[in-house]
Formats: sequence, C-alpha cells, structure tokens
Amino acid sequence: MPKKRSETEIAQGVPITYVPARNTVFLAYALAWAEVIPAADIFLGVNAIDYSGYPDCRPEFIEAFEVLANLGTKAGVEGTRFRIHAPLIRFSKSEIIRKAAEINVDLSLTHSCYDPSPEGLACGECDSCHLRLKGFREAGIKDPIRYAEK
Repeated sequence: MPKKRSETEIAQGVPITYVPARNTVFLAYALAWAEVIPAADIFLGVNAIDYSGYPDCRPEFIEAFEVLANLGTKAGVEGTRFRIHAPLIRFSKSEIIRKAAEINVDLSLTHSCYDPSPEGLACGECDSCHLRLKGFREAGIKDPIRYAEK
C-alpha cells in the first residue's frame, strides 16, 4: 500500500488501490433496483476533483453509464429516462467536508482508509487518508476520527 506520497505522486496514473469495475457494479445493482421499484434517479457519491486516478469516478464515466442505462433496460427503451446523479463530483474534499458539516453529517462515523489498523483506525498515511486530512485542513474543521498514525 503506497504511503506518504506527495500530491503529485498521488495524481499520476491509476493507483494500486483501484478495484476493477467497482462503480460499474454499484451502478448496475442500483439500476436493476431502480427498474424494479420503479425509480428514474440514481445517486452516486463519486468525486472527480480528488479522484486519485480512478477511471470510474470521472464525469465521462457517469455520463456513459447514464446512456447505457437508457439503452440497456426495458424501462429505458419503453420511455423511462434514467438519470445518474453525482452531486459531489466537482466538489473538492474541503467543499464536501464543509457541506457535510453544514447538514450535520456525523463525520466521526466515516473514513476511507485503504490500510486500517486491526482495530479499524485509519492509518493516516495512505493516499486516501492524505486527501482526507488535507480536505479537513483546508475546510478549517478538525477531523473527528482517530488515526493509528498522524
């Protein structure tokens, strides 16, 4: 697991933490359920500003999946217009944190560490922890979680 990388290093290429087709799978399940219940709006929490090279967090991917949803489902070809919403896609981490604080999200219940300790503490050194800590610093808000190292 890469640790203590600079922002320049983080921004280069698809990282080792890439999970093949992760958001494709999530969206496929959401699309199938949306067709069943029926619903036309699907929401996904991806972010392109600090997306760290993940190809399935880019606006082009979200737009392409929306086209697929409307072409590849019974509901889509019969007139339902599926919409994939990614409301955080153009937010920086600090903007996401500020918005979460504004709407009283308990951020102590969150972390996105790639290498948590056996006790479940975020490592404080992986790319995801680095971007999270930077976002909290830039937002001027204290990160409420405990880290194994910081």
